[in-house]
Amino acid sequence: MSLIPSFFGNRRSSVSNPFSLDVWDPFRDFPFPSGYSPALSSQFPPETSAVVNARVDWKETPEAHVFKADLPGLRKEEVKVEVEDDRVLQISGQRKIEKEDKNDTWHRVERSSGMFSRRFRLPENVKMDQIKASMESGVLTVTVPKVEVTKPDVKAIEISG
Repeated sequence: MSLIPSFFGNRRSSVSNPFSLDVWDPFRDFPFPSGYSPALSSQFPPETSAVVNARVDWKETPEAHVFKADLPGLRKEEVKVEVEDDRVLQISGQRKIEKEDKNDTWHRVERSSGMFSRRFRLPENVKMDQIKASMESGVLTVTVPKVEVTKPDVKAIEISG
């Protein structure tokens, strides 16, 4: 027996119809909130869809930890950067739903809306009082400076003899 029907919900009609949307969902049995299916974005509840789309890169340089978050379409007034619970960096905000006009006809809605929140536990070697954030072209950059590690002075000792 072929494995292909198992990817299409074991329905032969789906295999014979290449345009069928009855595809195998690898997340079907995961304990997600009801109605949530990562394979079918049209089923995302609005309060979770923006969380999925808040992509963050965390890079460590010799001087600092640098976080870059892609937040297209958001203004800096709609984003909050906070440090809570002793070294937990939280980036949060909300994408507002566009006001609907009764005369409008929506053909497709793909831009997510709702709350998003990302949290990162910072290491112990950071300067909590010198965190800086800036936003440019939909990219939030949070810079967390590191404590300078003082290397012990090494004194060369001359060997006699």
